[in-house]
This record gives sequence, structure tokens and C-alpha cells, in this order.
Amino acid sequence: MSALFSPVRLGQLELANRIVIAPMCQYSADDGCAGDWHLIHLGQLALSGAGLLIVEATAVEPVGRITPRDLGLWSDANEAALGRVLRALRAHSPMPLGIQLAHAGRKASSQVPWEGGAQLAAQAGGWTCVAPSALAHGDDEAAPEALDAAGLQRIRARFVDAAQRAVRLGFELIELHAAHGYLLHQFLSPLANRRDDAFGGSVEARMRFPLEVFDAVRGAVPARVPVGVRLSATDWVDGGWDLTQSIALCRQLQARGCAYAHVSSGGVSPRQQLRVAPGYQVGFAEAIRQALRAAAAPSAMPVIAVGLITEPEQAEGIVAEGRADLVALARGMLYDPRWPWHAAARLGGQVVAPAQYWRCQPPAHPGLFGAIRQGQR
Repeated sequence: MSALFSPVRLGQLELANRIVIAPMCQYSADDGCAGDWHLIHLGQLALSGAGLLIVEATAVEPVGRITPRDLGLWSDANEAALGRVLRALRAHSPMPLGIQLAHAGRKASSQVPWEGGAQLAAQAGGWTCVAPSALAHGDDEAAPEALDAAGLQRIRARFVDAAQRAVRLGFELIELHAAHGYLLHQFLSPLANRRDDAFGGSVEARMRFPLEVFDAVRGAVPARVPVGVRLSATDWVDGGWDLTQSIALCRQLQARGCAYAHVSSGGVSPRQQLRVAPGYQVGFAEAIRQALRAAAAPSAMPVIAVGLITEPEQAEGIVAEGRADLVALARGMLYDPRWPWHAAARLGGQVVAPAQYWRCQPPAHPGLFGAIRQGQR
């Protein structure tokens, strides 16, 4: 049996296989509201046969958007618009759906990537960013405002409010974005966090606010809804956040009931020196998984690996060899929205496909579509 196509549990949520569609920003919302693009984009991914689909980074407040076109979940209008999309997905796909809740911090107020991605000035539709410290992300960018106690309280509350909206919408999983240089990652990294209060300095102090946000969200949603965390395992900069600190964070998260760690890297500094190759971030996931299992096997928090995982045999090896519990694909899934179908065909696995597509099942793979029963066509 294929390890990649074996079931797995994240908290109380059971997945049919270990393929995760990672959150992918679309920069196509209107004042945070999902529209027809999200219906088309998420609709095709929901028919892919993956075990889990996580909706893109979704801002918990307007100043937390990366760009003015980011998806949001801070208002009734946002909730209603996303609800329309989810109703369509639910009508045609049984795939579990998660959402990634995020705040961009000092990386907010930017132009969409296909228009350059530069920071937007106020006269161009931008806004003043907030961050742990008044340190700009890039040398040519404006410094953000350092968050005070009231600002921290507001953002914790916004994460909770967005999580509760997600539960009302029927999302089965919540992921907190603490990676890629956004606000929670900014608190973790000494490159972005120079505070001299209880939220800065030592690694324990820098972890305090992200852990407070996790605790607040975990305590505000039902136990049946798993809450996981996306983190950057390293800043790829000397003196920055690193793997040792990531293991310490994951141990804290595990003790708090975190459902999984979704392990990426980088994003907090333009000085990062990435060494990109196939599977280049899998080693971080493997190290975190080994550390967690050494302390808590067999009940250790599952770990999701990501990063240039493109081939079915590559993904199968990562899971079968115990390097990670699940694998996540992003750009590879955009390039091939039927990647799980093709992986199942090559690995001898099964996927659920809608009845409208059953007749395309290749004769060479008669057991591919697990939903086909008793010779139906």
C-alpha cells in the first residue's frame, strides 16, 4: 500500500490521504471579500483528490493584508462572500477544508506581485503597517509602528474573531500563519523583534505573543476543529530564527494541543541566502518530527513537509521513510490541479473523484477512482 495514500488524523479530523494543498495567496479579493475567482480556483482544487485543501492566507484585520487585494475574514461581508464559495465547494466535493489565518505585520501594504510587489505609499492606496518593532522589512520601505499593549490585545482578539467566523462557515481546520516573515514570524525572529519588554529578547519572550495567539484561538473554537501552525524553520540569515528555536517552539505548541506543524522557511529578511533544490525544506520538517517523537512518541504532533515536492515518488519517499507525516504542494498543484490523480495512478493509490469524471478513469488503472463501486460508469 502506498504510504502517501494512507489515511492520517490531524487532531479529530481524519484525512483520506497525506497530500495537502498548501495555502496560496491569489490577491483577488475585493475589500477582503472572495469572488468568482476564488470559486473557480478553489473549485478545481477541491476536485483534485487531495486529502486536505487549506484556503490562502486570510487577513484578520485590514491593516494585516499583504496587499489591498488579500482575502479577509474580519467582517460580516467577508464571511458572507466566503460562505458563497464554500457552499458551492461543499455541494460537489467531500474534501476537508481548512483556512490559514494571517497578519502581514510590516510586510503589509504592498502592491500585488504581478505589479511589482513594492510597498504602497498612503497616496497610492497603502496604509501604516504595525510590527513588533519599528524596523522596516527593506531598506527602501517605511518603518512600521511598534505595537503597544492595546495593539497586541486587538490583534489577539482579531485572530479569535476570524477563527470563530471560520467555524461558523464550516471550515474543519484552522492554520495560524507564523511563517514567511509575517507578523507572528516577526515576533519570533530577532531580526525583526528588538523589543525590550516581555515579548522580546530571549527566545522564550519572542515566542510569547505567537503562543498567546495560539492559546486564544485554540480556546475559542470547538475541540473537533484542529488548530495547526505554519512556521519558517529558519530565516536563512546568520543570527536569525533557526531550526533549534523552531524545535523549541514546536515543543511548546505540542504541549498546548497544536494539531500539526507545517514547516516552511525564510521570508523575514531580504538578506536571506536560500539554497533551493528539490525538497530543500524537507530536512527541517524531518528534524522537527524526530525531536517531537523523541519526546512524545507515539503521540507526537504530526509534521507537514513542503518545498519543491513535485514528483509522486519523491512525496511517497518522504512519508514512507518517516521524514514527515504529510506533504504539501502549492505551485506544483497550480501547474497540475490533478496531481493527486496522477500520483495515485503511479503509486497504486486511490482518490475520490466526482461521478461526472468517472468515465475518464484510464483502463490501465481500474481502481484509481475509489468512489466507483460495483463496476459503475
